[in-house]
Amino acid sequence: MLPNQQNGMDPQDQRNFIIAMALMIVFVFGYQFFVLEPQAKRANEAREAAIAETGGVETPVEVPDAPLEDVVVSVDEALVESSRVTFNAARVDGSINLTGAVIDDLNLKDHYKTVAREEELRLLRPENTPNGYTVGWNWFEGGDLLAGSDDVWSTAESEFGGDNATTLTLEKDGVRIERTISVDENYLFTFSDRVTNLGAETRTLSPVGQVKRYGAWKEFLNETDPGSARKTGFAHVGLMGSFDTALTWRNYNNLYKGRGIKKADDSGVRVAETGGWLGLTDLYWMAALVPEQGEGFRARVRNSDNHLEVLVQGAGVELAPGASVTVANQVFAGAKEYDVVNAYAEAGIPRFRDAIDWGNMLYYLTKGLFFVLDWLKGIVGSFGWAIIGLVVLVKLPLVPLYNQSYKSMAKMKKLAEPMKEIQERFKADPQRRQQEVMKLYQREKANPLAGCIPILFTIPIFIALYKTLFVTIEMRHTAFWFISDLSAPDPTAIGNLFGLLPFAAADIKAIPLLGFVIGIGILPILYGVTMAGIQALSPPPPDPTQRTIMMALPFVYMIVFGGFAAGLVLYWVWSNILSLGQQYFIMRRNGVETQLDKLIKRLLGRGSSTPAE
Repeated sequence: MLPNQQNGMDPQDQRNFIIAMALMIVFVFGYQFFVLEPQAKRANEAREAAIAETGGVETPVEVPDAPLEDVVVSVDEALVESSRVTFNAARVDGSINLTGAVIDDLNLKDHYKTVAREEELRLLRPENTPNGYTVGWNWFEGGDLLAGSDDVWSTAESEFGGDNATTLTLEKDGVRIERTISVDENYLFTFSDRVTNLGAETRTLSPVGQVKRYGAWKEFLNETDPGSARKTGFAHVGLMGSFDTALTWRNYNNLYKGRGIKKADDSGVRVAETGGWLGLTDLYWMAALVPEQGEGFRARVRNSDNHLEVLVQGAGVELAPGASVTVANQVFAGAKEYDVVNAYAEAGIPRFRDAIDWGNMLYYLTKGLFFVLDWLKGIVGSFGWAIIGLVVLVKLPLVPLYNQSYKSMAKMKKLAEPMKEIQERFKADPQRRQQEVMKLYQREKANPLAGCIPILFTIPIFIALYKTLFVTIEMRHTAFWFISDLSAPDPTAIGNLFGLLPFAAADIKAIPLLGFVIGIGILPILYGVTMAGIQALSPPPPDPTQRTIMMALPFVYMIVFGGFAAGLVLYWVWSNILSLGQQYFIMRRNGVETQLDKLIKRLLGRGSSTPAE
């Protein structure tokens, strides 16, 4: 049952509804188990058979595996082991390893690892460190690397950034590569390579980009964003990209099981005709390869127990003796902020704005809610107040519908006693009981389902807002009132006296059994209280068992909502408060004495509080 949903159906209708829901659940799980999983298994077996037939060569993108470092060292130790050129740009800083000319040291200046904002978030790290993460572009000829991870480039600069660029040079096997690396005001690096054929024969070369990640995927997710590995059920993390204008994705779990790019050929390669991009994304961060647009590219994924690699092969270039050509490929390494990824999409990188996982079915609603929240934030100054304003904007168009719903609830509440009498009189005859109930509804012009109609409109909004708060980095580490992070659960708990004691709410919730209760924070408690208030204004179910269940629901939802993002719970608390006031007003106008009225009457020792008719 969803928030605020009330049950005014006849018991027979309720049983039918429960049976229908149970059958639907059985169908969904049955279809998953007997149809989808066997299909996926057969497809994987076919792919493995195709690989075996080709002698184990999975793809024409034949970049040799880089040898893994035997010794794992700290980041600080790894950075001093190799020659580097540092960069310090507007929003990123770090260094480029001259061995391989790869970016393997990158920090995000405007984002932090924890809400305490004490340590810049490190996105990329050398491959011989725990959870290594690197990205760069190489060159190869045929099946051999021309410029690879072992080649040492030279440079005259020691630092670049801002309006400056650095030029790296490599001369090898009769080819000279002059690489100019620059970074824009956000997170996009450009690798502009001038390649010259110094030999006497025509050469055909191709650029190959590589994103490499080392370690178990849940470990490296938590390395860049503590706790994010627990949020993967509702947001995509893993392979993400675009082939021409078609998005593709595959989560980390499936990548490590050997499942590669969707719609790839039997060797695991997928081809783009005109352009696109491909990379690895976390909840909020991404490292992606952007080949020169307007040209086709081929891509594949390789994996081992502790090594995941995305390969993008750009269009080949033919160089006559003495000829030169310049090819510009790019790397995105940073935060998936909407304004940033949208600007890159408008600049010509197809579907780059959809690096943010807006969802499938509710794609437009999720994205639309973010736009509204972002617009409101610009007016009211904070996302917390923007969420409160969103509640008002959502409810205003539904006021007439809610009014009709509450009028129907008022009628149903008046019919509570006649319904009870019918239940007692025809207890042994369910068919006659249902007939009498229907006659009562017709005589009083009451519709027991009318009170449920508004929930049909609010369910999609609930799901879309849940998704929005999960996937948009703009909510991350955003404070409001006592909330330190709107994208994380309420930081207060009964067990830490709602923040007065120096114990984290997450640690309290982790206590077996007891943590479910003493880990509840202020916002979930407010939600439970307002939900109980709405139930008190609504007609109770005639069945005693159902009434008991309904009475327990506020406590259940307090526990459930304790794990939701604080921004989402804030939305529903304020929504409940508005609904409570609206419903109380409508019921009083329809002459219904509510539980609140009865409580006031008892406290004040007065007579009936029902208005005179």
